[in-house]
Amino acid sequence: MSEPLVWLTAPFATSPLALMAEQGGQLRVNWQQQQVVSLDNHVHWQDAQPMLIYFGQQPEWEQLEQLFRQLSLADGEVLLKRWQPMPTLPAALAIQFSALAAPETAHLSLLASELGCQLVYLKQLPTLAKPGLLVMDMDSTAIQIECIDEIAKLAGVGAEVAAVTARAMNGELDFSQSLRQRVAALTGAPESILAEVLAELPLMPGLVELVAQLQQHGWRIAIASGGFTYFTSALQQQLKLDATFANQLAIQDGKLTGQVVGDIVDAKRKAEVVMELAEHYGIAASQTVAIGDGANDLPMLAQASLGVAFHAKPKVQAAAKAAITQGSLLQLLYLVQPA
Repeated sequence: MSEPLVWLTAPFATSPLALMAEQGGQLRVNWQQQQVVSLDNHVHWQDAQPMLIYFGQQPEWEQLEQLFRQLSLADGEVLLKRWQPMPTLPAALAIQFSALAAPETAHLSLLASELGCQLVYLKQLPTLAKPGLLVMDMDSTAIQIECIDEIAKLAGVGAEVAAVTARAMNGELDFSQSLRQRVAALTGAPESILAEVLAELPLMPGLVELVAQLQQHGWRIAIASGGFTYFTSALQQQLKLDATFANQLAIQDGKLTGQVVGDIVDAKRKAEVVMELAEHYGIAASQTVAIGDGANDLPMLAQASLGVAFHAKPKVQAAAKAAITQGSLLQLLYLVQPA
């Protein structure tokens, strides 16, 4: 538990973001002495240095004081930068310190929960100023549902399949085996139920805007999914994605056979996709980003320079380099340097 704090009384006359707006978007402050410190030629923002991103809620000085105390910062001076990748995103705060060791993920998650915000510590951020690669999971990441669960509901085996899906996403079952088990339960279901699911496919909030923003800066975007090509192909056409990788359901005489055609796109294959696409498009390893929510996404998140757990299971959040725990996909832009 965090130690109780004695709050400062009105550390500054205006909020951090308002004060930064007045000062051109960047501040050097001594939070212990409640003073703005002059920015001289020797102290300035360093894009290549580690930083802590504070987003999801507008920070006040009291929250920042609590954060700095809990991070045990001996030096009271910090550099603050107003961080707003797009006008439609609320302004966030990027923070740099002269001496901050990488916080433990669990500690940072606890602080974020106490402060009602999201916190991400990154040693290096990819940038929109150079070509990059984003590889996304599909189910519960690019879209709001697990397609196989929705197919199973229409096939009358929803509860059975959903239970296996949940265990697989938590890492309790081998993904390939669990997928074959779930697909087998769909044997004999009419092919038409795939079109029913596709017609109501709910995109994750922020997906369209995120993809458009990255594409404007020359980024390549792909989906690597343990789901099905029927849906990834539709998303590729709709969003003009560069590539998609998923599993193909076997269909015969208008019915699902309960089998998958060819090799399964599993956790290992997802990680390979990141490497293969980066090499194919000539993208630097430091410019690779992956985002997903399940245990089978972990190798992919580890392979990318920036692996982001999105609304993920606790195990995935703990293992990923960064986590977005609430809000839209567009918040991924908080974790990328603007052009």
